[in-house]
Amino acid sequence: MSTLNLRDVTKPNSDSLLLAFDFAGTLVFAIEGAMAAENGDLDLLGTMVLAFATALGGGIIRDLLIGASPPNSIRDWRYGAIAFAGAFAMFLFPNPVHGIPPSVLMVLDAAGLGLFAVAGAEKALAYGIHPFIAILMGGITGVGGGTIRDVLLAQVPTVLRADVYATAALAGAAVVVVGLKLKLPRVPVAIAGGIVCFLLRVVSVWRHWNLPHVPAH
Repeated sequence: MSTLNLRDVTKPNSDSLLLAFDFAGTLVFAIEGAMAAENGDLDLLGTMVLAFATALGGGIIRDLLIGASPPNSIRDWRYGAIAFAGAFAMFLFPNPVHGIPPSVLMVLDAAGLGLFAVAGAEKALAYGIHPFIAILMGGITGVGGGTIRDVLLAQVPTVLRADVYATAALAGAAVVVVGLKLKLPRVPVAIAGGIVCFLLRVVSVWRHWNLPHVPAH
């Protein structure tokens, strides 16, 4: 078992600032899911389902894989409420949301990605998961919801074909895992992991970086 305090990582109100950012990321991803539902011409129920899956799917998958049952997003009703609130906001007031510049949404998404990747890796370590798998759990936490969204829309998941997205989440999670295994202070390590993920994602969009594709034959 890691030397991390398990209760500090898993209790929803152990860190009010982290919780606030977590909720903010949940709202951003929920709005993204609702926007994807609108593009897919889904009804209100479909919008709600897609928003919930996008915002919380990655964390739920991680918790089930590491044995944290029931998942935190199910135990704490506020996560679901925020996801549904984002879906309703998009459904009822689409114009203000569409008025947000794509660059702003991308930056918010990158911030949420960094936070979720860091939190996912920390929680996996706290449950005694091997460091290598903990990095993967951080990546799953960050990109799992978007992958579920794309699958529900019958699309090839974006993280598998474009942009440095999952790679950024894995990089941020790796910083956290290495730092904690070296017994560095938890807060600076978490901040560093989030910054690495955030900057890698933003710079990759700015510079149009992509991973190499399999050459066509």
